[in-house]
Amino acid sequence: MKPTPSDRNSSMVSVRYQVADIDRAAAFYLDRLGFRAAERAGTAFGSVVRGNLRLILSGPGASGSRPLPDGRRQEPGGWNRILIYVDDLQAMITSLRAAGVRFRNEIESGPGGSQILIEDPDGNPIELHQPPAAKAP
Repeated sequence: MKPTPSDRNSSMVSVRYQVADIDRAAAFYLDRLGFRAAERAGTAFGSVVRGNLRLILSGPGASGSRPLPDGRRQEPGGWNRILIYVDDLQAMITSLRAAGVRFRNEIESGPGGSQILIEDPDGNPIELHQPPAAKAP
């Protein structure tokens, strides 16, 4: 399903990730993290959507993947990341470990909740975050 122009208004947030293989990346986000397919343009470009997040997957040859004028290459990885809220972090971790997903760390917990970092097949980070339980009044 292709997003309409109104999908790209202020209620939709778009993030671009560099990926080596559009099929592999899309399958990861669809099968492991509950995104739905959105756009596709061959092996160069695709997008997936979850809630108001449109994740643009830029493969080799995409205009958003070309080298910069100073010669630097746009590559996957780094530490900037999307954050996905989950209801049961431990259950999600168990499922993802069973599927062979790479983890960057163990669960970190604090007053804002608990989180863990995983990687997509190209090494792009994703933070899974479970907010703290609501306190009874």
